[in-house]
Amino acid sequence: MGRKNRTRQRAQPNRDGRPEGKRNRDDAGWGAGYSEIIKENKLFEHYYTELKIVPEGEFEEFMEAMREPLPATIRITGYKSHAKEILHTLKEKYFKEVQDLEVDGQKIEAPQPLSWYPDELAWHTNLSRKILRKSPLLEKFHQFLVSETESGNISRQEAVSMIPPLLMKIEPQHKILDMCAAPGSKTAQLIEMLHSDMDIPFPEGFVIANDVDNKRCYLLVHQAKRLNSPCIMVVNHDASSIPRLHFDQDGKKDILFYDRILCDVPCSGDGTMRKNIDVWKKWTTSNSIHLHGLQIRIAVRGVEQLAVGGRMVYSTCSLNPIEDEAVIAALLEKSEGALELADASADLPGLKYMPGITSWKVMTKEGQWFSDWSEVPTSRHTQIRPTMFPPTDPEKLANMKLERCMRILPHHQNTGGFFVAVLVKKAPMPWNRRHPKLRNKEVNSSSETAAAEELQMGESLADVPPADGSSADAPVEAVEGETPAEGNPSVPDTPDPSEVKKDHVCGPPPPKKMKLFGFKEDPFVFLTEDDPIFPPIQCTVLETRHFDLLETTPLLHMSQAFYDLSPDFPKLNVLTRTREGKKRNLYMVSKELRNVLLNNSERMKVINTGVKVWSRNNDGEQFGCAFRLAQEGIYTLCPYIRARIINISVEDVKVLLTQENPFLSKLGDDAHTQAKKLEMGSIVLRYLPDPQDLDAPQCPIDLCGWRGKTSIRAFVSRNECLHYLRMVGVEVFRDKQGKRNDGSTETEEESTEDAEGLSQEADLLEQEGEETEQNANGTEPVSSTCDGPTS
Repeated sequence: MGRKNRTRQRAQPNRDGRPEGKRNRDDAGWGAGYSEIIKENKLFEHYYTELKIVPEGEFEEFMEAMREPLPATIRITGYKSHAKEILHTLKEKYFKEVQDLEVDGQKIEAPQPLSWYPDELAWHTNLSRKILRKSPLLEKFHQFLVSETESGNISRQEAVSMIPPLLMKIEPQHKILDMCAAPGSKTAQLIEMLHSDMDIPFPEGFVIANDVDNKRCYLLVHQAKRLNSPCIMVVNHDASSIPRLHFDQDGKKDILFYDRILCDVPCSGDGTMRKNIDVWKKWTTSNSIHLHGLQIRIAVRGVEQLAVGGRMVYSTCSLNPIEDEAVIAALLEKSEGALELADASADLPGLKYMPGITSWKVMTKEGQWFSDWSEVPTSRHTQIRPTMFPPTDPEKLANMKLERCMRILPHHQNTGGFFVAVLVKKAPMPWNRRHPKLRNKEVNSSSETAAAEELQMGESLADVPPADGSSADAPVEAVEGETPAEGNPSVPDTPDPSEVKKDHVCGPPPPKKMKLFGFKEDPFVFLTEDDPIFPPIQCTVLETRHFDLLETTPLLHMSQAFYDLSPDFPKLNVLTRTREGKKRNLYMVSKELRNVLLNNSERMKVINTGVKVWSRNNDGEQFGCAFRLAQEGIYTLCPYIRARIINISVEDVKVLLTQENPFLSKLGDDAHTQAKKLEMGSIVLRYLPDPQDLDAPQCPIDLCGWRGKTSIRAFVSRNECLHYLRMVGVEVFRDKQGKRNDGSTETEEESTEDAEGLSQEADLLEQEGEETEQNANGTEPVSSTCDGPTS
């Protein structure tokens, strides 16, 4: 065969000198790449006009808002003590500079706080990437946003996405499940609320964040890691059949019920048309029809695992009642009074919303309407289900109080479209009220007794609702051929195979082995209290020689505190990710998460948990301890550290973060004196606020550091370095040539780094490497300061 002619016609350059069809990067503003998409969909307009979800006379305004770009919104991390400092910096510096600015004749609107978000911690602005590149002042603002986002102090999140966590009324002791968590912006909010009191390093509560997509779980891990919490665990399961977990309580195994559940289900997303432009051409009513069953299954699984008295927030970014009110109505009907719609109208004063509707119709993608299930032809019964229609009984419909649902329309407060409903569990679900019985109460072995007690708690079979109204005392059996959305709403739990094999116990057939997809995770191995790792961390042994009159030289061993951990340090909460060989990193989780992990290792696939508190530095053994402190876990660990702490001033902070490897003499007299008393190795650099000095930061700062022979350094990431420098009044700005405002130049690696690409998904899958290097002042780990890595 001859070779094909691969000669291609060269693209003709346009007026800008670029090949035709290739866009200038500055054109990549909001909606870039979608210029060919016409923002019109007649079926969409016809559908929502007929449903009347928009108040009369406002539909044109509604459609105009849907065609406008979505404003950018930012949220200041609320649980960190630095939140007030960041808010002050934004309001007094960046927002003031933006107020009267014009770019290409266009006046820039000053950012405004979201009126309904507490404490002015959320703001929205119409600034796009294109505008940000036009002015140096805006470029500074952009760099500020990027670095603060990466250090976990600011989150860029759509305004309506912030609503569900606020309605959950989270307290530090709550056990929380986020069923469909990726990409993780709402999960971050949940973690912040859990840590509302920064003086408590380990809140009693925790967040379990789940997602069905293995790859998206790593994006979720990236979001959670920015907040450095020991109370978050990321798992990978289908939310509609997420396993029921066990935990030890008062010496007995019990079932884990959650105090709060966020059920932000997959949806058609027609409320996101302002940012997801391709929805305009892809939207049909069949999207909602296909998702309705999955949404009910996920929501049912959620309320099953909700504790009595708990709250579950159901939300979608869809305006379609088939995905919204229809799902809520189906839940309320199946619950037989166990669930109640809560009135959340007073929880967010200032939020404009429309109440839920009580009447709607179903339309096919061909435009055919059905007002009731009885009108649906038999040929369509597999696609259109009875739960898609409102209840026909007027009294039952009134008792549901669907008007308590909240629908946010884009034109009311310049947001995206959204739906949210708050459910409160008043009693166990009807199919959870029965307990399986033992065939023989005379159990011979203690292990069989334990298995019987576990089944009596309602695990596995208690989740299956009665199929034919049989007696509650009868053994429970699932009815084949009945879908979870019809009369049998729950998916049975997967029991422990060891329990199923017990004799004399009623139980389901042995389950199939859980299939695991995606990357194979390293194990989570908890340390014991007598693990040999702890003595060197707690104290170090110094060797000294004693000379007597006979010139003998007996060797004496003296013990000296290294980190001097307090007696209440929870050693059992420390874990590693390897069973064999040297442990490179040590992580910490809360006591409650440890309980969950130890009792459910075979039931769930854990992607990530814990916050890193120590990293191995092999050459550090000569200084007494092989593990250096990790900045990620400094605020978790510091309450237990009683040694190797140097109190520093604001000027010391500036020296440590702007100079590469300052000599000890560069510190203030007080800090210098403290540093000279310490041996080489890892240290804590602590700044405590002075209430009399209002110009200095009014929040404590803890930095990881390293004390060398003659020098000292802070060991923090570049973005955290920029954050702390801003807090003490030093603005570090990088221009397009890589020059800083103080005249220094970035390394080649930093200058080529795209400021907008700091959180790319590719970075999420990279393995973190822990490296150490030697320098002239002794063996020290390489710090990643704002001036770049050292050589």
